[in-house]
Amino acid sequence: MKRLQMKTRTARRRRSGEAGFTLVEILVVITIIGLIMALVGPRVLNYLGESKAKAAKIQIESFSSALDLYYLDLGRYPSTNEGLAALTRSNNAQGWNGPYLRGGVVPNDPWGHGYIYRAPGERAPYDIISLGSDGQEGGSGTAADIASGTR
Repeated sequence: MKRLQMKTRTARRRRSGEAGFTLVEILVVITIIGLIMALVGPRVLNYLGESKAKAAKIQIESFSSALDLYYLDLGRYPSTNEGLAALTRSNNAQGWNGPYLRGGVVPNDPWGHGYIYRAPGERAPYDIISLGSDGQEGGSGTAADIASGTR
């Protein structure tokens, strides 16, 4: 009987010593996770930047369609002073049949900056410009300007 008690005690001691992860094992796992994040993280951020640029292009196309409807109704595009807001509220002009934008508001670009509207534009009746992630003219990558210009 005593011999059986001694065997169970030593078995318990062995199990309690093996009951977890060592510090080295935990550090190895954390290092592997860090390496994976270092490889995957930049790609995910790049896709996020690209998707915001695509969203800005789609919004600019939506503005262009609304501006075309405005032109058909009033025979002119809004002036620079009227801006894109002319698509959402009437200026008491005869023939205005808006709002021309869904929701009745002019959204900001995906980075939270307002769109720039110029009429007449440099090479078209109007220009619509998003200044990109930095909110300043020029730039490259996600900070590059996105402009209408399909006309």
